[in-house]
Amino acid sequence: MKQMKPIVVSSILFFLLSSSLVYAKSNKENKISKIEEASGLSYCSDTNTYIVANDEGSFYEILPNGKTISRHKLGDYDLEGVVCQEKELIFAIEKGALLIVNRETLETKYLKLKGKDFKLSKKSGIEGIAKVGEFYYLAIQAKKKKDAKILIVKINHNYANVVDSIKHDILDTSGMDYHNEKLYIISDKNDKLYIYNLKKKKMKKKSYNLPKFAQEGIAFDNNGSLLLADDDGAVFKYTKKELKLK
Repeated sequence: MKQMKPIVVSSILFFLLSSSLVYAKSNKENKISKIEEASGLSYCSDTNTYIVANDEGSFYEILPNGKTISRHKLGDYDLEGVVCQEKELIFAIEKGALLIVNRETLETKYLKLKGKDFKLSKKSGIEGIAKVGEFYYLAIQAKKKKDAKILIVKINHNYANVVDSIKHDILDTSGMDYHNEKLYIISDKNDKLYIYNLKKKKMKKKSYNLPKFAQEGIAFDNNGSLLLADDDGAVFKYTKKELKLK
């Protein structure tokens, strides 16, 4: 009897190669902008533009087609996420702080995170931010499941107060956005997207595969398009259908 093992191995190799080629083609077609060390994204509904943070203290404003219309250096900050509001930009800083920036004057205000039992481990950091009502949700990038959680924060005059948290099992969270009453959380460990239902207070069992690159930010716009920031220097745009999201 002929052995089938070589055929099986060949089939697996063909599948893996085909999958990588599909993702490579998809990434090339969906790339809309080149931005060094892109680390966070947010959609500005009032101007129909996107804010892209980078982890060297700068942010860019780009059009839906990816064209850069402005760039500003804020300082020596490791920006790891952003929320665009009508008058302000709220940036998440990796080591545990928020940076509030006036969109017109670019004046800044640095707010440390404070709260009962709040402490970041040496191998953890803030890697995403989303606004839900009057609260800001901050995603922690954790290497251990015991540190994997989302902080719920309320901004006061002199600091950002951690009022609660949501525990989960996602390792290496690298970005987060709020859309349709759900938190969309990405992890660059396995190129996955997870969905947390805030109303039901639980994570959706199914996770979604993402194109393979260093995802560092996620944002939805008013058309339902999904943008992903690549830490290697790019911004990609996808439809929900392309990513098989439901």
